[in-house]
This record gives sequence, structure tokens and C-alpha cells, in this order.
Amino acid sequence: MINQQCRNFFLTVSGVLLTGLLLAGCGKPKGPPQGQVPEVAVIIVQPERVSITAELAGRASAFLVAEVRPQVSGIIQKRLFNEGGDVKAGDLLYQIDPAFYEAAYAGAKATLARAEANLLPVRLKAERYKDLVAIEAVSRQNYDDIAAALKQSEAELEIARAAMETARINLAYTGITAPISGRIGKSSVTIGALATAYQPMALATIQQLDPVYVDVPQSTAELLRLRQRMADGRLTHDGKNQKKVKLIMEDGTPYSLEGTLQFQDVTVDPTTGSVILRAVFPNPESVLLPGMFVRAAITEGVQEQAILVPQQGVARTSKGEATVLVVDAEDKVQQRILALDRAIGDKWLVSSGLNPGDRVIVEGVQKVRPGVSVKAVLFDADRKDGIGKTVPPSTESH
Repeated sequence: MINQQCRNFFLTVSGVLLTGLLLAGCGKPKGPPQGQVPEVAVIIVQPERVSITAELAGRASAFLVAEVRPQVSGIIQKRLFNEGGDVKAGDLLYQIDPAFYEAAYAGAKATLARAEANLLPVRLKAERYKDLVAIEAVSRQNYDDIAAALKQSEAELEIARAAMETARINLAYTGITAPISGRIGKSSVTIGALATAYQPMALATIQQLDPVYVDVPQSTAELLRLRQRMADGRLTHDGKNQKKVKLIMEDGTPYSLEGTLQFQDVTVDPTTGSVILRAVFPNPESVLLPGMFVRAAITEGVQEQAILVPQQGVARTSKGEATVLVVDAEDKVQQRILALDRAIGDKWLVSSGLNPGDRVIVEGVQKVRPGVSVKAVLFDADRKDGIGKTVPPSTESH
């Protein structure tokens, strides 16, 4: 009985101890130490040389365009090209029935031969009369008549010669040839169709696709702004690179070949308030097609002391103002309002609001607010957490 009582007492004590331990384990976890200084990753603002480009939307157009039209009338006998294929200048494209023009040429040739035959006796007679009138063997009137007849025969010969040349040209025009080299589109007529000289509808269209033009509109406001920046020295010319143009295709992929800015139009389109910039691009693989939508990156100039800040460190206020948080010389957070120019890659080009040497917070912004003390470490883009080595306080006061 005593052993049973001891056993029950031991079990009761063990249960109480176990329950106490379980209750102790279910308590609230301890929080971080009070007063810990938050750690933020910063970049140190340094001016750098940046090439400023403008990305403008535009369309590609053929370098040369020729609409093929007949120069004589007749029935189309043959079509001698493949639609959508490449043709060379001088290639025969269509053949108009030449029978009528062959006959006209033969008739003009015969008329010329008759005019030459009629001229010979008149010329000989005029030469004889010239000698006879000198000795008064014939009257002056007879000589004048034969001299006039000679001139008339010579004129008729020239008319016949011109008529024969016209007939020869018309006969040659029955073969319709390619005026330029390029890619020919679909044919608007079939064999047996009637073609009319200089008809409004083209038989086919040939376009030269290598090289191609890319025309992009630029607003006059942007043009004036660019000139002002050049005038006050914020932008400088980039030498040979100033005329280089890069393309971004409609699907967002870059075009592999660079183009050259050819000219800027001098007339403003009154409906859009813009001028046209024309660039020429090589197109050996016919990737660029007329009418294709593209975006052209045109070099405006170089900014020698540009200040760039990562986009991830820039926030917007309720009023839409761009702001960043910076760490001052006392390792306290300050808010700066920025004036942004444009995006360059994953960074913003800053017009005002930052100075060289400023420490801009790019990681840990959500953990701090203006006025709090922080520990600044250098931002390391290669690390997932962005944290790098500790940054010494800025020596500048702003």
C-alpha cells in the first residue's frame, strides 16, 4: 500500500512539472532588441558621361518605289515574273501583243525608203540647175522652184525618219521591263487583259528593300528643347555617333544593324506639330518591310556630368512628385524631391535634387522614414539582399 502511494505521488509531481514546462514553452517569443539601428543599402551618387538618346516611333519605307505602267495599249500576251520575287532593272515583266506595232514599224520604214528615193532625183536636178542658172541656161524662177522642192523633199525625209523612230519605240514598249531592281508585288492584270497606255492603275509595283528608309516624327517642342540644351552646354555633340541610329522592332527585339541619320525635314506638319527625321538602314535579309512599325533610338548628344539613380530607389508622392531618401552626414534619413529627365536603362536621369557624393537609399526604404538614424552599407547588385560593405558618412552637408 505504501509503495502504491509513493508511486501515485511520484506520478502527480511529474505531471505538474511537465505541465509547467509546456506552458513555459507556449509563451510569446522575444522580439528584437529595443533601439536597434536599421541597416539600409545605398549608392553614392557620382556624375558620369552619358549618351542621351531619344526613342521615337516611326515606320519603315522602301528606298525606291516604281509603279509599272504600260506606255502603249494592247492585249497582255505574257507575264514573265513570279509575284513576290526579286527582279533586276531591265528584266522583261509583261509582253503586249506586238503585231499591230510591228506592222506600223514596217509601214514607217517603207515610208522612209520612199522619201529617200524621192529626194535623190530632186537633189540631182537642183545641182544641175545651179550650174545652168549661172550661165542663164535656165530661168531664175525654175531654179527657185527646184530649190524649194529639194527642201520639201528633205523635210519629208525627216518626217518619215521621225515616224519610223516613233514606230520603233512603240514596238519596243510592247515589252514592259522593270525600271529598277527590287522586289515585285502582285500583278493587277492577267494574261488576256487590255492594257491602256499610261493607265492610272499600275500593273505591278517594285520596291527596293536594301537599304530601307525609316521615317520618325519629332515634335517641335522636343526639337526646341534639344537646341536649348545644346546652347546652354548641358548637351554636346557626340561626333560620328551623332548620326548613328539603332532600331527596336515591333516585338521589342533590337535590330542587328545600325542605321545613319540622313536628314531632318524643314517643314512642320501642321496636324501633328512635328518634323520628320529620316534614317537609312541596311536590310540584306529583308527583315524590315515597308510600313512596318519600329522605334528608332536617335542620339541627341552627350551629357558629361549626368547624375543617374536606380529606379528602385525612387518613389512618388500623392502629388506625383519623384522623391528619394538619402543618408546625411549624421547617418540620418532625409527626403529629397527630384526633377527627372528620362529613363536610361533601369535608372533615372536626374535634372535636379541630388549632388555628387549623396548617399541614396535603394534597399530598405520600407524600414525607415525621414529623421531616423540608420546604418548605411554599400548596395551590391550581385547579392540577393543588395547589402554590401559599410559606407562612411558623407562629408558634404546639404
